[in-house]
Amino acid sequence: MRFETVLIHGGIDGDEQTGAVNVPVYLTSTYKQDGLGGHKGYEYSRTGNPTRHALEVLIAEMEGGKAGYAFASGMAAITAVLTLFGKGDKILISSNIYGGTYRVLDKVFKNFGLQYEIVDTNDGQEVTGKLDDSVKAIFIETPTNPLMSITDIAKIAALAREKNVLTIVDNTFMTPYLQKPIELGADIVVHSATKYLGGHSDLVAGIVVVNSDHLAERIHFIQNATGGVLPPFDSWLLIRGIKTLSVRMDRHVENTEYIAASLSKNASIEKIYFAGLETHPGHELHKRQSKKPGAVISFTLGEALDINRFLKALKIITVGESLGGVESLMTHPASMTHGAIPYELRQKMGITDTLVRLSVGLENKEDLLEDILNAIRTAQI
Repeated sequence: MRFETVLIHGGIDGDEQTGAVNVPVYLTSTYKQDGLGGHKGYEYSRTGNPTRHALEVLIAEMEGGKAGYAFASGMAAITAVLTLFGKGDKILISSNIYGGTYRVLDKVFKNFGLQYEIVDTNDGQEVTGKLDDSVKAIFIETPTNPLMSITDIAKIAALAREKNVLTIVDNTFMTPYLQKPIELGADIVVHSATKYLGGHSDLVAGIVVVNSDHLAERIHFIQNATGGVLPPFDSWLLIRGIKTLSVRMDRHVENTEYIAASLSKNASIEKIYFAGLETHPGHELHKRQSKKPGAVISFTLGEALDINRFLKALKIITVGESLGGVESLMTHPASMTHGAIPYELRQKMGITDTLVRLSVGLENKEDLLEDILNAIRTAQI
């Protein structure tokens, strides 16, 4: 089946017992057993639930992996992956990575002896120079959040493989509809499924997909042992959201390209970050490894604009955290998504106080552009 068909009929399609076209929501904590060990594949819903299982099979098929696992949030999924490593191990991470990933490494896992180092994953030489015996994984985002830096997934995966190091890719921004990290050599893919996979800002979820039976066994053990699983109803909502992923992403991208083209010519915008612009560093690389440029734009406001006035003047676009919903969302990374990163490090990364990130929704693109331009006019100092 082609990808758009997989979204609707992939994994476990409907319910064989009743003929229902949708997978049922199995709201049960436990399962009847016929004697010792006489269960029907399920014992306890932390370990396995039919609705969650249907989602996990579907997301594995979408990403082209061996197995998938659903968690209660994107950070629960990332935490489960980081639990693969131990004291003395080191993870190399992309610069300007999502603030929550940085925070859990710096404030939680560091307490247990897991180390991390920020590197420019665009620079193969720098990555190679950092691959000593302590490094067990490279964790990348591409495009990164929020500055849209592009990393060559295949190149990083090849360098990692030479050193027996895992490659982990956060594919939240792109989704498997636009980018397939496992096909490019990644070992593990993670998602905040809260975003585009769910697509409607009505659930919080995380996904892990792995490329080997060995990793599948380990992640399932961690999922069951630590218990941060996605509930059945949220699993059902996520399956429903996934069915429209391709048509939503096509519209998201169409709107984003239109807005980015206009803002790139606006004198009040100091700098714009969007992989779909030919002037964006890594544009050609992104075109090679992704189907389309994605639907998130970041830009810095010029000195003549007041950031607070700008955000307050928005009428259609909602100011808030998150991304990937049908509604457009404007985020201030320095105080929201990346507030956990120390000020000096944010400045070094380029996450300034005048930077905003726009997740472009499915509204009329002209309405969205007019909303932004009106906010720019209102924000003039």
